[in-house]
Amino acid sequence: MRIAEVSSPDLRQLHRDTEPNNRILAQIEAIVKQLETRVANKAPPESAASELRQCLTQLSQLAPFTNSSKLHIWKLSYRLWNACVDISNTTAIRSSSSAVTAADKNHAELRHIAADLLSIAGDVSGVPSPAIKSASFYHKTGLIWHNLGKFDLAAKCFERATDLVSKLEIESITDAGERRLLLDLNLARSRTAWEVRDPNLAVALLNRSKSFLFGSCEHHTELAKQFMAFGKRALSKTGEGAVRDSSEALKLMSEALECCEKGFGVARTREEKVEIRALRWKALRFIAAIHLQKEEFESVIKCVKVLRDCAEGGDGHPSLSVLAMKAWLGLGRHGEAERELRGMVIDRGIPEGVWVSAVEAYFAAAGTAGAETAKGVFLGLLGRCHVSAGAAVRVAHRVVGGAGEGGRVRAKVVAELVSDERVVALFAGQEAAKDRVAMHAVLWNCGADNFQSKDYETSAELFEKSMLYIPYDAENRILRAKGYRVLCLCHLGLQQLDRAQEYIDEAEKLEPNIICAFLKFKIYLQKNDHQGAINQIEAMTTCLDFQPDFLSLSAHEAVACHALPVAVASLSSMLNYYASGKPMPVAEVTVIRTLLTVLSQEPGNEKQVLKFLKYAHKRASEIGPDIFFGKEEVGRRERNWFAVNSWNFGTKTGQDKNYELSAEFLKLASDFYPLVEGSDNENTVMVCKSLVLSVSSMIAFEFQRKTSMSETEVKQALHLLDRAGQMLKSISARKSVNGDQINTIEPELLFIHTFCAYDIQGRLNDLGSQLLHVRNFASSKACKPHHLLQIGLSASQGPRLNHEVASFALNECLSSFLSSPAPDYQNVALVMRKLISIASVYKGDADDDLVYSMYKQAYRIMVGLKEEEYPIDEGKWLAMTAWNRAAIPVRLGQIEVGKKWMTVGLDIAKHVPGMEAYKACMEEVLGNFKKEL
Repeated sequence: MRIAEVSSPDLRQLHRDTEPNNRILAQIEAIVKQLETRVANKAPPESAASELRQCLTQLSQLAPFTNSSKLHIWKLSYRLWNACVDISNTTAIRSSSSAVTAADKNHAELRHIAADLLSIAGDVSGVPSPAIKSASFYHKTGLIWHNLGKFDLAAKCFERATDLVSKLEIESITDAGERRLLLDLNLARSRTAWEVRDPNLAVALLNRSKSFLFGSCEHHTELAKQFMAFGKRALSKTGEGAVRDSSEALKLMSEALECCEKGFGVARTREEKVEIRALRWKALRFIAAIHLQKEEFESVIKCVKVLRDCAEGGDGHPSLSVLAMKAWLGLGRHGEAERELRGMVIDRGIPEGVWVSAVEAYFAAAGTAGAETAKGVFLGLLGRCHVSAGAAVRVAHRVVGGAGEGGRVRAKVVAELVSDERVVALFAGQEAAKDRVAMHAVLWNCGADNFQSKDYETSAELFEKSMLYIPYDAENRILRAKGYRVLCLCHLGLQQLDRAQEYIDEAEKLEPNIICAFLKFKIYLQKNDHQGAINQIEAMTTCLDFQPDFLSLSAHEAVACHALPVAVASLSSMLNYYASGKPMPVAEVTVIRTLLTVLSQEPGNEKQVLKFLKYAHKRASEIGPDIFFGKEEVGRRERNWFAVNSWNFGTKTGQDKNYELSAEFLKLASDFYPLVEGSDNENTVMVCKSLVLSVSSMIAFEFQRKTSMSETEVKQALHLLDRAGQMLKSISARKSVNGDQINTIEPELLFIHTFCAYDIQGRLNDLGSQLLHVRNFASSKACKPHHLLQIGLSASQGPRLNHEVASFALNECLSSFLSSPAPDYQNVALVMRKLISIASVYKGDADDDLVYSMYKQAYRIMVGLKEEEYPIDEGKWLAMTAWNRAAIPVRLGQIEVGKKWMTVGLDIAKHVPGMEAYKACMEEVLGNFKKEL
């Protein structure tokens, strides 16, 4: 029935009876009319809703109304509603945006006002089912507020509508539309309650809706759908309450299933039965999914069996195989799970996303043991249905896993999978470019993981297969070169040097750079081709992208391979770049120190060590010690290292009798030690030692090469000794003043200094300085008898004799020997012989009192000694030479002189064991000589 058909009284009489109503209704009508005229042009003004709401408030205060007023209000309400419909249609045509605007809210408010007008008017004579019509306005308005997200206003509308229909007798409602309104109102109110997180009320309203089904299959379907919708919402929740939500979802899905069962029983047409059966199967599938989420795997299998055994062929939904497979996996029955998975290959209707998800789930549960199955299923699907490149990427990513023992098996399976011609063909064409990049990334990343785990064989296979997904074009040339380089590294790790060489040659053709040159260097190292590696170092320096860091890296590689000549060449080449001012990866002193350390690991490199030590001292002098060595503690350690190593090499080469290098090293040590920041006395002592021993080595080298020092070398040695002498004086002076007993000069060092000074001054024919040095040394506390013996012996023999020094040194050491509590008569005898020899040579026979006194002194020494305590040979020499000295005086008629020498010879012979025969003969001759006299 239309509103226009309702009979209306004379409006003039209505105005006279209800004048206040007329004024307000006239205002409402004017606003409604304004809305009706503005619909086609633009959206209604926002002020219209507020003005209507104000009029509505005033109107509500004038109730109750006459029937004519009620009818007028009804007409205004319908006109306003129809205007809102036109507004909605116009807005939908003009705008396609889904965003909620102020105009949308204004439109909903106008609808709400139209519904309130009907509610204020109440029942009108002649209008059938006024409560149902008013509830319908509220229901529709509530749906609009719900869609706008204004759930409080929606709930208010639904509650108002519920109040209107609650007064009706449900049994008396026979119209299908009115019955459907009762159900829809409860369902809508339930959805709003769910949105405001009041699930108890929402479910209660759904249960209340069961009384509004009226035996209709359609009503059962709608209620089942709503139960199912709430179940799906609950099932999708995650977090701490997931288990509780799963239980709630199961209850809701069970209610949906019950509604489907009852709806199927009241279905009349075939279409209704088909629809309700499909919904029933869907509910069962969701129930199975909930059981799966709750890990109730037996229940899942039961649900799947029911679905497959249903009448009319059962439910062939693709998800059943996935549900069954996951349930079998959960029960640990991998054989049944594999059969379900392989059964999916036969079904062409299963969407790609479903079977890919199934493959992922199966492999996630079966692990490495399921890798072959996953590959077989995937390849089987290739022949039966369309498979996208993206699906291949997903399967490869799931199966490939990581590194390790199981990862090696999975990687092998993936390598076989991605190298299959059918799989490679999926990635052909520009449309598969992104998937091709993704597959390359999957294989590359897995290869990198295995490479880091040092599984070079697996990583090489994966990197090689990744090359299948790089197009052969100029744009991807650099990426292919990168692949060849990493394959070279893999085969280097496997010691497959020829294959590594092949790959790096290919990479160099595509992109020649420093990395290719460096990898070639590594291959030469692995082949123990040291000369090739050294030549490759030179090639590296010519690369356009060369950086000195690669020289440092090359040195580390060479040291790791024990290729010391290569390490030396790399570090030496690196030194050439420091003077250029380029930024370098390490300090220059570190490079030199590393170089010296490498050289010192093998004998025979002493000349190169000396060369780089000199280079270090030169660079420190050029740029300054603080810049070269560094400052503070770091610099102090570096300086000390160079000084100590120069000293150590000097002493080592000296011990090895390589005196030429020893002299150079020690001289260099004397230059490094002054740079060390520390105790002045300590450094001075070490400098002094280095200087003295350097000259000592120079002298030793002269004897070794049997060639005299040059004049320049003599002057240099003299200069070094003068420096050492000054230091010795300063050290002695400091010691005497401070009483410092730390780092004192060793006696041996003073002796060596004296001996060397004596030797060098002898070359300059400075005899006075020689004697002065020896006298000064003899007066020092450092002087020992054996020191003077050595000086005396040296001065008494050789090309540069000095009998004064020899006599002084030997007399001094003889005094020292004899003053000892336990004299060394072997040395005493040696000194006596040398003194007698010197005196005999330089005094002559004319004045032999000195020589005679020496023989007498020797006799007095021998008197009282134990047998053989004095060397027998020396005793015999004294006795025989003294006796023989009598021959010349006797011939010359110097009887007394001859008798004197014969007597002393006989006296000495008496104290020498083994001369008994000589002694008897001597006594007889001497006796006859006396008789003749």
